[in-house]
Amino acid sequence: MSLPNVVIPFVKASACGNDFLLIDATTIEDAQAPADLAGITRRMCDRHEGVGADGVEWMYPHPAADVEIRLINADGSEAEISGNGTRCVAAYVCAERGLETIRIQTGAGLKTCVLTGRNESEYEFEVEMGEALVGAELAVKLEEGEVRGIPVSMGNPHYVVFVAEFAENWRTEAAEIQRSSQFKQGVNVEMVVVDGKHDVRARFFERGVGETQSSGTGSCAAAMAAMATGRAESAVRVHAPGGTQTVRQEGDSVFLRGSARLVCRGEFFLN
Repeated sequence: MSLPNVVIPFVKASACGNDFLLIDATTIEDAQAPADLAGITRRMCDRHEGVGADGVEWMYPHPAADVEIRLINADGSEAEISGNGTRCVAAYVCAERGLETIRIQTGAGLKTCVLTGRNESEYEFEVEMGEALVGAELAVKLEEGEVRGIPVSMGNPHYVVFVAEFAENWRTEAAEIQRSSQFKQGVNVEMVVVDGKHDVRARFFERGVGETQSSGTGSCAAAMAAMATGRAESAVRVHAPGGTQTVRQEGDSVFLRGSARLVCRGEFFLN
């Protein structure tokens, strides 16, 4: 048996259950493969026919940063940034180059990741996420009434809905919110239960993916909306099915702390 001529090396990483494939984009050029990042990403992220992931972080050299990344979601759409994906890339760079302060150029600007702990293949970073833009409460019409939430930008769009408890049909409602014409660029939806001044629980329904086990920018949006509306105070622990992340505010800047684990290394057969 002969192996395919074109293979794409990858590292798989997970941040609180939010999983990504990390790929040196120059391998596409080296393999002389068609640079259809959307198509390749869809194939690789398929959980039955591919490797399986929420998205691919394509990594490039950058003159003023340690690495530049381009995030393609599992459905082939492009996103500005993933907080969890950025942290996964930081773990990879730390493992490969030994850096503990890592500057990553994202579609939402330059992010600095500072290593705060390490245990074998699991890393913890605090990432300066920039400024959160929290809007006024916004009503969105649904088939069965309306929902009220807080729009937040973390360099990508979010809509935070506070609930007493997670409804059984929350995914259906989140998907309907995403389809609303009020969100011209789509939106990431967070359903949030406030348990105290420093603790919230969240469920995430993200653009281009659907439900995810956690979300870095989503955790920031949930915490900042809770703080802006007087429901919480910095620092806020955001508990999700995949794990807990901590969000704090210092001046106008938002800082996100959480773990990232390097899972495996492999090769994807492209043809």
